[in-house]
Amino acid sequence: MLLFCCFAFLAFFSAWLMISSGALSPLPAVLLSLVIFVLLHAVYVLFFWLFSLSTPMDKPLKKQNPLCRFACRTVIPLINFYAGLRIRLTGTELLPGSQRFLLVCNHRSIFDPLVVMDKLGSYNIAFVSKPSNLRIPVAGRIAYAAGFLAIDRENDRNALKTILTAADYLKRGICSMGIYPEGTRSRTREMLPFHAGSLKIAQKAKAPIVVSAIHGSEKIRHFRLFSGIPVQMNILEVIPAETVCALKTTELSDRIRAVIQADLDREDSEL
Repeated sequence: MLLFCCFAFLAFFSAWLMISSGALSPLPAVLLSLVIFVLLHAVYVLFFWLFSLSTPMDKPLKKQNPLCRFACRTVIPLINFYAGLRIRLTGTELLPGSQRFLLVCNHRSIFDPLVVMDKLGSYNIAFVSKPSNLRIPVAGRIAYAAGFLAIDRENDRNALKTILTAADYLKRGICSMGIYPEGTRSRTREMLPFHAGSLKIAQKAKAPIVVSAIHGSEKIRHFRLFSGIPVQMNILEVIPAETVCALKTTELSDRIRAVIQADLDREDSEL
C-alpha cells in the first residue's frame, strides 16, 4: 500500500531526525512519530475536503471533481488495508472498456461500495446511496464531488430526480454508477426484494448493466483492524444496452436477481 508506506516513512523519518539531533530520546521520538503518522491521515483527507467545498451539494455535477475522485481512489484502498480485507475479484474480462455502465450488485455490508471502488478503481464508479451517507462530515462532501448521489426512497418524486441525474452522469460520461436494488443491506444471506425502478438509470442513459455478486462482506459487522475477512466479488454478466432498453424494468430485475442468486447459492458455502 503506497499511501501507507509514504505516511510511515514520513513519520519514522521525523523520529530519526529528532533522535539523531538529540532533540528527543528514542521512546518519546517514536511516540511522537506515531502521532504524526495518525495526523498525516487526517491532513491528507482534509486537503481534499477543502477542494470539495467548491462543489455545491444542492446541484448536479457539471463535471467530476478530479481531486475528490483521486481521494476516493487512494483513501478507500487504505481503509480496506487497515480492515485487513482479503478481497478476490473475478470476471473483470467481461467489463466494458471505456464505456460507462450501471453496476448492479447484492448488498450485505457498509463495506460493499468500498470493495467495488478498491478493486474497480480504474472504472471510475460512484454510487447511488442513502442520504445519511452523504451527510457524513468531510467524507460525504468528497463523495458527492466524486459523483455519489443520494436517493430518497420515501419520496417518489425525489427518487425519480436522482434516477434522472444518475442517468445524466452516465450519458455525459462523468462516471459509471453503482446501485444496490435491494435498497438496504440484507441482514441475512437472503437477498431482499429489488426496487426495479432504479434500473431505469441504465434505460434512460442507454447504458449496459454489469451484474455482480458479493460474498463474505456480511461478516464485517464494524470496522476492525486487520480482521483478515475474505470477501469475494464476481462479475457475472454484462447486459448490452440494446437488451436493457428492450426489456421492462421488472423483467430486468427478475433476470438480474436470478443471476445473482445462482452465484450466491454456488459460492456462499465456500466462504
